[in-house]
Amino acid sequence: MKRIKYIIVALSLGLCSCDDYLDITPDGQVKGEELINSKDGLEDALYGAYSQLRSTTLYGQELSFGSLEIMGGYMSCRGNNAAEALIRHDYEYSANESMFEGIWTEMYKNISNVNNIIGSNLLSNPKEYPYNIYKGEALALRAFMHFELMRLFAEQITQNPKADGIPYATEFSLNTPDFESLEENYKHVLADLQEAERLLAGEDEHRNESYFMTSRHIHCNLYAVQALLARVYLTMGNKDKALEYAEKVIAKSPYKLNNKTDIINDLAGVLSVKETIFGIYYADFYTSVYNKLHATTSYYSLNPRSDIESKYELYADGLDYRVSAYFTTVEVGGVSTLRLSKLTDIYELQGMASSRPEERILGINLIRLPEMYYIAAEALLEKDANRATDYFDQVLVSRGLEPLANRAENNVLTIDMINLERYKEFIGEGQLFYNLKRQNMSIEHLNESTGNVDIVKPTPAVFVVPIPDSEYENRY
Repeated sequence: MKRIKYIIVALSLGLCSCDDYLDITPDGQVKGEELINSKDGLEDALYGAYSQLRSTTLYGQELSFGSLEIMGGYMSCRGNNAAEALIRHDYEYSANESMFEGIWTEMYKNISNVNNIIGSNLLSNPKEYPYNIYKGEALALRAFMHFELMRLFAEQITQNPKADGIPYATEFSLNTPDFESLEENYKHVLADLQEAERLLAGEDEHRNESYFMTSRHIHCNLYAVQALLARVYLTMGNKDKALEYAEKVIAKSPYKLNNKTDIINDLAGVLSVKETIFGIYYADFYTSVYNKLHATTSYYSLNPRSDIESKYELYADGLDYRVSAYFTTVEVGGVSTLRLSKLTDIYELQGMASSRPEERILGINLIRLPEMYYIAAEALLEKDANRATDYFDQVLVSRGLEPLANRAENNVLTIDMINLERYKEFIGEGQLFYNLKRQNMSIEHLNESTGNVDIVKPTPAVFVVPIPDSEYENRY
């Protein structure tokens, strides 16, 4: 991390930006210390930390529908040198190097912001509401951000258990923490998430008691923590623990799978009403999504691979409602051009923003319920095929497809089927690259010029983004 000025942009409880800033000066002195030593101040600081995640460098673009989806093989941008370098997995191309440095730097800035919250005197040993909630959310955020950096900048731990990790920052300090092993990174992530789970255990008793306790899916809530634990354990190769936490979310959380008719516009610039476990409120998400995904600006807008719709026909029996919900065509010079419309706010697109239902919260989906069903199915596949199939079928049916038992063929669940359903489900959400990396699978890039599929074999050079040089240059 560099010696620079860190700023938390606080949000009001009404979820709009306000003029309160917590400035951290280069000499390490905190202005407005009282801000994080009051109840309202802690809430504003947490909202500020969430708001930082929505930058285009992070989940407002690059870590959701942007660079990660190019790297995973979903998207391309013909003629754009940086995008074509990402397809080649050339992470040291100058524009990409700068982009990844931005991801690294912005994430660590926000980790420092969160550590400042955790360091508040009010959160030193919280035993009662609401301070246990504040600290639980902050710890979960810290674990989430470090885990995201680990997935991008470190090796897959099941491929190399002795791999180098990243710095795990646990204090608010301008001193850069030491690098540590990836194994130690995972210990820290699990410790933070497990403590967050303990602190948030009673949150349902306080739902809707205040603005802060409403719309809990825009916070690192209890079920988001458990979903993260399921994701982390699966990445570590601990399928038993992954199953345990996935089933907790499925059985106990208020989130439910959509009916097939709910799929249309369910994610169109908004958080899914039923399925979003954790997302980020973002009123201006439409602008970025429109310019990159709906518009067809040469060398700038992103194009889904032209054969993407055919993927939804594989191992499919029934009408997959995701096809019409996720894709559309626009006319460009008399030519129909396929677009990923999954994330485009239809109300903004049609100039009817005032008609959007109040329960539709604008924002970016980070964890959705179907992932828990896929984790459960994968975790059970080798030891209880019937239960695995039941979890898998529930998502199939919710998307308009027939359960496996109703099929004449392809009616035995396989890991390839689970991966294909993940592929269909999470386009535009930044998950494919990580799923391929976790399983050490090849990446498929469609060569739009030739129509051939280029296979990129799994190697650390493909799946590990180099840590920015500036991280080493600024250490002291």
